[in-house]
Amino acid sequence: MNEAVATADRLAADTSMGAVTLLVGDLDAMSAFYRDVITLQVLSVGVDEVVLGRAGRPIVVLTHEPTLRHAVPGAAGLFHTAILFETQEALAAALYSVARHAPQTFTGSADHLVSQAFYLTDPEGNGVELYWDRARSEWSWTHGSVEMATLYLDPNAFLAEHLTERAAGGGTAQEAASVGHVHLSVGDVATARAFYVDALGFDQTAALGDQALFVSAGGYHHHMAMNVWNSRGAGPRMPALGLGRVDLALPDADALGELGERLRHHGFEVRDDGRTVSFDDPWRNLLHATVPGRG
Repeated sequence: MNEAVATADRLAADTSMGAVTLLVGDLDAMSAFYRDVITLQVLSVGVDEVVLGRAGRPIVVLTHEPTLRHAVPGAAGLFHTAILFETQEALAAALYSVARHAPQTFTGSADHLVSQAFYLTDPEGNGVELYWDRARSEWSWTHGSVEMATLYLDPNAFLAEHLTERAAGGGTAQEAASVGHVHLSVGDVATARAFYVDALGFDQTAALGDQALFVSAGGYHHHMAMNVWNSRGAGPRMPALGLGRVDLALPDADALGELGERLRHHGFEVRDDGRTVSFDDPWRNLLHATVPGRG
């Protein structure tokens, strides 16, 4: 009985991240960036929306909002969208595309022990991470926390080792990729923990004091993270360009229903149309939980 209760208090182990929606001022320029620089494919085009992804899986949804302006410095919102590639070869192809088409957008790289990551900023200031995971068997855990670090990773050495002729010629462009995790800027870590761990039901996997929190479902190193590096003390967001919505993909209707009940129990407003559960975090970052493929 206790095990069942504990399970209902957490997100389902096979929860994953869905697409990230960005509200953009220049739809054409942003579409071109995610297509030509990040190497995503255009999956659909609407009057005010472009969906990009890989192998039919949406990764970034760009929604045109020309009346909005950029958020003020220090506001809560998106820190970065992290796009996970399945092979180092595919990651190298994306990094090579950045170097060829938009080298000025590159902001850094790191070996995090669990992953290898490269960072950049899109034309409207949204952070982007391109990364590859090491096998879970190579991750190290201590007392429920995964060991992560920020070690030097030479992008040129990475390209020299992993960029094949096939990849440089676009041979990996059809291979799958996904949103591996989403990192948010928030006002404080304690409030983030109360919402994302206690109410939403993620497990804490790592923390950097009162600076950053990492959370996941099912033993992943992190599906989401929250930090105060640029936003300590930030209050609820005002409408602005940038993050529009973060999608969570749950495995079944039971898991979705439990999520809604858990949030209500903790006093958070939930919008449930029978197929999706939508809710805001304490900084008005919009999250949208659904069961992919459910009609």
